[in-house]
Amino acid sequence: MQTITSTRNPAVQAAKALQTKRGREEAGLFLCEGEHMVAEAIANQPQGIAAVFIDQAQAERFQPMLATVDSTICYAVPAHVLSAVSQVKTPQGIAATVRLPKSATLDDLGDKLILLEDVQDPGNVGTILRTADAAGFSGSILTQGCADPFSPKTLRATMGSIFRLPVARVEGAAEAVNVLKNKQYAILAAVLDGENFYARVALPQRLCIIIGNEGAGIRPETAQLATHRFRLPMRGGAESLNAAIAAAILMYDVINRGE
Repeated sequence: MQTITSTRNPAVQAAKALQTKRGREEAGLFLCEGEHMVAEAIANQPQGIAAVFIDQAQAERFQPMLATVDSTICYAVPAHVLSAVSQVKTPQGIAATVRLPKSATLDDLGDKLILLEDVQDPGNVGTILRTADAAGFSGSILTQGCADPFSPKTLRATMGSIFRLPVARVEGAAEAVNVLKNKQYAILAAVLDGENFYARVALPQRLCIIIGNEGAGIRPETAQLATHRFRLPMRGGAESLNAAIAAAILMYDVINRGE
């Protein structure tokens, strides 16, 4: 394990650059922070670890976790250097730079999919990906208008699910929907004027749920392509649900009914 003491070190500067989308795209890397996320990266993408930064005061604590990582890419750093790399107020003692995975293709995603159209809040995107993983969905599709799934805020919200749930990036939702319909997927659009979701007849095994932008919802041209348009009944005074909450309800009910 090498020691770095300056925030001007090239390895530190390269890691700091990953705080922006441009920096991530140029380097082909993203930044994982915290013990849980770094452990997920090592377990699920061991060949993708580019560098690991450890608070030198906690180096012994992390040794077992790093047993499978090449020691030449591990750096012991003082707390102020780790803080320079980190985007959280209180770093958890460890961070890693990881190679960006290639975007999955629509052929790679399996039978149960969630499609996010222009969902812009990083917390919502990360939470939906985490929930899709937990519910047993097989893949996700994000339009270019969505929050970057590899931004620090999104990654923290996924709690490691980003390493298990395949993510396909597409220019627009309509393009993906047309491909999926040709593959005999049922396309479920979550819209305010749709039919009662709980009154539905049994759905096909291959399906894709679309969740739209937090303010505007699903684009009209995308909703028109859906094979099913559903709403969640609002029995109280609220007009709608948070995008991540709505996605969670829809995904879990589909899975629990065995569809």
